[in-house]
Amino acid sequence: MSAVRLYVWQRMTAALMVPLIVVHLIVIIYATNRGLSAAEILGRTRGSVVWGLYYGTFVVAAAVHGAIGVRGVAREWLGWREKALDRLMWIFGALLLILGLRAVAAVVLS
Repeated sequence: MSAVRLYVWQRMTAALMVPLIVVHLIVIIYATNRGLSAAEILGRTRGSVVWGLYYGTFVVAAAVHGAIGVRGVAREWLGWREKALDRLMWIFGALLLILGLRAVAAVVLS
């Protein structure tokens, strides 16, 4: 992938994640201040399309952002060729996406 395209994607996902992170932190603060248990939190998220879409979007953005970031770090530290870096990026991104979406499914669908 071209450096410009990767730059744009990483910045777009960062911009998308900022409000998602803010809302996530607000939810954490709300839950802890109310003394909600894990069971109570799961009871509120279970079956919620809104929370599923919210955290699903968060996972996709984080997977793309993280994969591009790992590619950049590997390029600087390991000096790999572009093909190897791209493979690493796609594998790492797919792994993050799969694990993240499994976590969302466990919270929303269980």
